[in-house]
Order: sequence, then C-alpha cells, then structure tokens
Amino acid sequence: MPPLHLVLGVTGVLLLVGVVMVLSASAGGRTVADGMVLTVFVRHIIFLVVGIAAFGLGMVVRPSWLRAWTPILLIACVAALIAVLVPGIGEVRGGARRWISVGGFTVQPGEAAKVIVLLWGAHVLALRGRTVRLARYAVLPLVPVGLLIAALLMMQPALSTTVALGVIVLALLYFAGTPLGPLAAMCGGAVAGAAVLGLTSGYRRDRITTFLGAGDELGAGYQSRQALLSLADGGVFGTGLGQGRAKWDYLPNAANDFIFAVIGEELGLLGGLLVLSLYALLGWVGLRIAARTKDPFLRLTTAATATWVVVQAAMNVGYVVGLLPVTGQQLPLVSAGGTALVSTLFLLGLMANAARRLR
Repeated sequence: MPPLHLVLGVTGVLLLVGVVMVLSASAGGRTVADGMVLTVFVRHIIFLVVGIAAFGLGMVVRPSWLRAWTPILLIACVAALIAVLVPGIGEVRGGARRWISVGGFTVQPGEAAKVIVLLWGAHVLALRGRTVRLARYAVLPLVPVGLLIAALLMMQPALSTTVALGVIVLALLYFAGTPLGPLAAMCGGAVAGAAVLGLTSGYRRDRITTFLGAGDELGAGYQSRQALLSLADGGVFGTGLGQGRAKWDYLPNAANDFIFAVIGEELGLLGGLLVLSLYALLGWVGLRIAARTKDPFLRLTTAATATWVVVQAAMNVGYVVGLLPVTGQQLPLVSAGGTALVSTLFLLGLMANAARRLR
C-alpha cells in the first residue's frame, strides 16, 4: 500500500476509535447526573473538525512558505507562553495555569509550542546540513531555545509537556545526524532534569512514590489503581462497547488521560493490542517516508513527528498499565480533543505532504 494511503488510513482509524471511545467514556457518572452527556463529545467533535482542517492545510502547504514563517511563529509562541502566566489571561485548573480562553473555548499554548519548536528546529537543522555533525552547530541555537521554552512550561507547571518537548528536540537532533556522544549526554541530562523536577514537587513526588509502591492508593495512586481494575475487568474480549463501569466516576479523566483504560475495559486485551498496533504502524510508515524524502525539512519534520506520536502513546499506555509514573500525557488522536488534537493532526498532515512528494 502506498505510504500516503497508510498515513490517511491509520490516522482515520485512530480518529474513529477516538470518537467512539470519547462518546462511551463521557456517557457516565456526573455528566449523566448533570444532563451534560454530550458536552465532552460535542467539544471533541468541534476540535476534530478544526483538526481535520489543520491536517488538510499541512497536506497542501508549501514547505518553503512554512519555513519562512517558523521564526515568527516561534516569537509568537514565546509571547503566548508568557501571557498564559499572567493572572487574568491564563486560567488556573488543578493548580496549573496552562489555558487561555478564546471565544468560549480554551487553548493550551504549551501544546502549540511543541509543534512550533519541531517546525522551527527542523528548519534550523535543515539549513545547517552536514555541519550538524559538529556538535556546536547541532546544539546551537536549538537546545538553548528548547530550554527557554521548557522553563516557561515548568512555570505553569507542565512537566508532561516539557518531557514531550524534550523528546521532540532529541529526535530532531538524532535524525539530523548529531554525534551520538553529545546526544547521549543530552539524554542523560534530560532524564536527570526530569527526575529532579519530579522529586521537588509535592504532587509529582507522590506520583513517583506511588509508582514505586510506597504511596497512598486512595490518594495520588487512586487513578492508577482504578485504571488497573478497569483493565482487569476487561479481560481478553472486554465487557462490550459502552458497558464499562470505570466511567461511572470510578476513574477520573476517563475520556482524556486514562481513555486507554476504558478501551481495555470495554474492548479487552484484543482491542488494546489493536490500538497499539495502529501506533506502531504509524511510526513505521512515518520513518519509511522520512527515509525516502529528499527535502531535508520535511524529512526531519516527518521523522520527529513519527517519533513523538509513538513515544507519547507509549508513555500514556505505560502509566495506564502501571509501567510508568503518571505524567498526564494524552493518547494521541484518541483522547478527548483540544489543542493537542489539532496540533497533532497538523503535523500528520505534513507527514502526508511528504508522502505525496515521493516518487
């Protein structure tokens, strides 16, 4: 099957899974009691429509035009990340100031920041060409700018978004040909930095201790425990679509961060493995397209996008099944949509753009 068809097909199937599971996961508990069963679902559909438009834009946009705009977008991104920290502009939810309200909808500048850093970084590294094999040409200015964005994100705070940003920067450097020695050093520094940030904040430290088996299962470990119970209820074949019990206020954020637990409960092990295979196929075809793309900007963008989507999916599934501490990463294309859904679809549109140009 041609790579373009694979990108369109896998993306479409994941979006369809998301629509069905968001409706199922949101149709229970407080939403029923409050008469707001369709509120989460309708919001998801609105962002999905915007995201499909973004996918179409990414599929037809000229790379040269997009590259010319990346410096301006980066400046706007930094301005938005500063603005969200200002009381009265940024909204506080759950102790974090990450959202800006626009026309009745909220957007997360941090999600857009990941896309903009990926595009700008691919532009800069494409300009450098083979000189990135010298570490100083690869690191400057991408890494300092990435650290600036990360610092602004941690002021919200948003550790999960910061981790995703680190994955994107490291993926860009790797696929650009950065020497493995400096790259390994940066990976070690990133892991050490994430560990320090995780241990220096109360709620993040509670999540880590719970993951290590020393926390309160009815406190910070409540979501993880309920997610495992949901997966256990599903078994091999699941309880049936719409028949899960987790969404009835047993599992918080069932339609967002923990939607894979609902998939495992209602569709069983087989349904969960099918979703994982779709991400693996998307990652494989993305790297295949990147290897055959002549345009250096599209090659780096496609490879970094494929890596980011697969790693984020792995992190989400990892903490749902208890293999990683809870980080708050959404399941790409499946979790209830927002800015993350739109930004991911735009990057996948660029992947499809690269696939269209293959000969």
